[in-house]
Amino acid sequence: MKKIIIALIAVLGVAVNANAQKFGHVDTQSIMQSLPEVTKANGELQATAQQYENELKTMQEEIQRKADDYEKKRSTMNATDQKAAEQELQTLYNKLQETYQQNQQNIQKKQEELMAPINQKIMKAIENVGKAGNYTYIVPAGSFPYIGAGSTDVTAAVKAEINKIK
Repeated sequence: MKKIIIALIAVLGVAVNANAQKFGHVDTQSIMQSLPEVTKANGELQATAQQYENELKTMQEEIQRKADDYEKKRSTMNATDQKAAEQELQTLYNKLQETYQQNQQNIQKKQEELMAPINQKIMKAIENVGKAGNYTYIVPAGSFPYIGAGSTDVTAAVKAEINKIK
């Protein structure tokens, strides 16, 4: 009997506790779009991507120039010179591919570096809003198929908190 009473008290305690929980949701994408730091980071990324694109274009033009030159001279070249020219073209093409892959990795790394402090700032603001509002959970709005009426949209509060963090 004593075990049943303890179990009943525990179940009632959980039920009461569940009703006292406070849930919030936040539109992090909206927040990201409103931050000038994100616009600046995107500008830096685009500038870097353009620089890499120009570098690749120069490499492609060099390969095309050498390929055209090879095609013009191929009929008058001996087999050894043809093979050397083809090998040079293949080496340049491989270098182009490697450079492209390295550039992609560099852009991804730079994006992570630029976005890390912004993401930390947003997470800190969400944490501050959660603590100040005694929320049990604050979740990203788009991560659940349904968010009920019992969840409060704290996006505006998080945006205001971000302005305080600056």
